[in-house]
Amino acid sequence: MKKIYHVSTCSTCVRIIKELDLPSDFVLQDIKKEELTVKQLEALKKLAGSYEALFSRRANLYKERNLKNETLTEEDYKRFILEHYTFLSRPVIVNGNNIFIGNSKKTVASAKESIHNS
Repeated sequence: MKKIYHVSTCSTCVRIIKELDLPSDFVLQDIKKEELTVKQLEALKKLAGSYEALFSRRANLYKERNLKNETLTEEDYKRFILEHYTFLSRPVIVNGNNIFIGNSKKTVASAKESIHNS
């Protein structure tokens, strides 16, 4: 699978997608318009190793709900990500069996290398 889960109104996601110079076989899914399905999230978890790895602690809702003071389980992470797109760390780039989560320079550079050298 070659897919990017992103939000089209997020300037960071837009910049990263442009920087990646994607081949035409990549599929983009705007998770704000087309919500993640349980099946998709489970597939991402399998690649990432945990739901926590996919979870964004930078989301405004994370702060608003004061979740940092809670002890969250894997089921909690899964439920929150399915409940609202903002809880997914973005973008999530899937290139075959490789997954790249988030927008750090290192993550984006690794994703770009994987995409153009596979």
